[in-house]
Amino acid sequence: MSQGPKFKIFAGTKSHYLAEKICNSLGCELGKMNIQHFADGEFAVSFEESIRGCQVYLVQSTFPNSDNLMELLLMIDAAKRASAKSIIAVVPYFGWARQDRKDKPRVSIAAKLIADLLSVAGIDRLITMDLHADQIQGFFDVPVDHLYASTVFGPYINSLHLENMVIATPDVGGAKRANTYAKYFDAPMVLCHKSRARANEIESMTVIGDVKGKNVVLIDDMVDTAGTITKAADLMMENGAASVRAIASHAVMSDPATERVMKSKLTEMIFTNSIPYQKECPKVRIIDIADMFADTIRRVLANESISAQYII
Repeated sequence: MSQGPKFKIFAGTKSHYLAEKICNSLGCELGKMNIQHFADGEFAVSFEESIRGCQVYLVQSTFPNSDNLMELLLMIDAAKRASAKSIIAVVPYFGWARQDRKDKPRVSIAAKLIADLLSVAGIDRLITMDLHADQIQGFFDVPVDHLYASTVFGPYINSLHLENMVIATPDVGGAKRANTYAKYFDAPMVLCHKSRARANEIESMTVIGDVKGKNVVLIDDMVDTAGTITKAADLMMENGAASVRAIASHAVMSDPATERVMKSKLTEMIFTNSIPYQKECPKVRIIDIADMFADTIRRVLANESISAQYII
């Protein structure tokens, strides 16, 4: 890389794998940091090299469990107290994002709380990808670079050369995202309407649109228990679809998600590596996002626009 602002990249425990790939793409070394764990479950973060006057990039997705979020908060605080010039949180998967509004009385808005925690801890910028709700960007008073996994999914979908392709969304809430893909690929869009008995449990589902003889690509931002996405895929196959693939940015994949994907009629399930997926499932394909985040960091360092890298 050309000479620019002095910067260093560090990683939390569970995002080390991604930070190393980002560093390889940037041609730099991953910074040295120590996280010491105590018997009662607490832990302490310390940087093992000087970061005074540096732009510090902290790579950590905040997926379950909550230790990942706490690690990130302590990393930010430690960097602030070590006189870092600026602190950029690189959070490929922004957890708690499903709680972005009061959908019933007397509930918390967790996404806003997390935004406040990160801001108070001391971040100067957030780099994230495919937030569950775009408006979460407005919860921050610092710049938010919101990347889209379509940058890597678009070329993959093109490589499949699917005839009679239809873009679908497993629920009405994802219609805007699916519509963007449908416009880009000049393909028709199909909706699934679902009603839930309770959280993570679907009562009924209906397909709105024609899928007969079509190769369906389901688009979603995350898959948790895989109940919705697999039910949608099976329903579309019952309605005469030729094949159904699912693409989702974040592989939360809480049990029994992997088993459901295996038993479903999905041809394949495609994720990014924003969250480490470590189970064995021949239907799951992981696409790397390290180069996309490395390019964004490179552009932030050079004060260049990042919008040029968006495909969709």
